[in-house]
Amino acid sequence: MTNEGTIDRVLRVIVGLALIALVFVGPQTNWGWIGIVPLVTGLVGFCPAYRLFGLSTCPMKKA
Repeated sequence: MTNEGTIDRVLRVIVGLALIALVFVGPQTNWGWIGIVPLVTGLVGFCPAYRLFGLSTCPMKKA
């Protein structure tokens, strides 16, 4: 079950990769590893925080 729409997923993957890149380039801080969270949730399509708050960016599926 997914609760993220396509645009949401793409943005999460981009932000995740950008944050992880900070570990290797730029300030080279370990805080960049936090980018794993948006990267994984974007790839999987499920965000536990969305479920916790009852949110979803998935378009409604028509029956």
